[in-house]
Amino acid sequence: MSTATLTSGLVTVGPDTEAASDTRNDIIVSKQEASMLAAPVTPAPAAEPSVSIGERCGSFLRAVLPPLLGFAFIIGLWALVAMKSADFPGPAKTLDAAITLFSDPFYQNGPNDQGIGWNILSSLKRVAIGFGVAALVGIPMGFIIGRFAFMNSMLEPIISILRPVSPLAWLPIGLMVFKAADPASTWTIFICSIWPMILNTAQGVQRVPQDYLNVARVLNLSEFKIITKILFPSVLPYMLTGIRLSIGTAWLVIVAAEMLTGGVGIGFWVWDEWNNLKVEHIIIAIFVIGIVGLVLEQFLLLIARRFSYGNN
Repeated sequence: MSTATLTSGLVTVGPDTEAASDTRNDIIVSKQEASMLAAPVTPAPAAEPSVSIGERCGSFLRAVLPPLLGFAFIIGLWALVAMKSADFPGPAKTLDAAITLFSDPFYQNGPNDQGIGWNILSSLKRVAIGFGVAALVGIPMGFIIGRFAFMNSMLEPIISILRPVSPLAWLPIGLMVFKAADPASTWTIFICSIWPMILNTAQGVQRVPQDYLNVARVLNLSEFKIITKILFPSVLPYMLTGIRLSIGTAWLVIVAAEMLTGGVGIGFWVWDEWNNLKVEHIIIAIFVIGIVGLVLEQFLLLIARRFSYGNN
């Protein structure tokens, strides 16, 4: 066996010594590789895909172009009808009338001659009062019907009979009871707004999982805590759906009610403009009624998304 010899202060390495050194190097390298494999690998941050200007313009056009084409189709059809009828105003004439009308929407020339702004505010006031009273009555009643089977059995037949009745059928009852047109219109809004809130709230209460109520019974919670801590958070989406349906129905009915009762309001304004043969003002009122209804619905949808627990 060869051994290392000392010559002039230098170490001469034999073949066995070289083999041992290579073995130690292999062991050191294998340990380094094992530590590298055992160490957690931090993935490199993925590069965000760059969106080109062409793709942004394409997505924008896909979102905007279909509605614009729809409005262009309606306006073209409207212009075609106006060309065939001399009494029907076209888009250009209606636009001129709208500019004149909205240049001073809050003028007052007497109780029956007021700007369109005052008429819209009067209608919104009636809707707010009738809708608010309906919410104060309908939502608690929905909780009661959904919570107690006896109340559900007692009130369900009555609601099933009264709900299909046209809201305008209740208007003469309001005129007879209140002896005035304004509260009679508010009464009509109340009676048409209350049903969606009652039914949707009751349905939401009935769909609360029974396990939640069993836990509340085991914990001996009071009825107030059951309603506020368990039922209300679960029923809130259903309740907001009923409110949204009610506000749409209320705004739909107020126009017809004001046509019959008179006074100040967008419905009476439409009927008054018809008596004055200002058809372009009627078309403007149709657009105004639609826009106000859309704003009310979008506002309630925003509130519904804000309080939707699934989106949080």
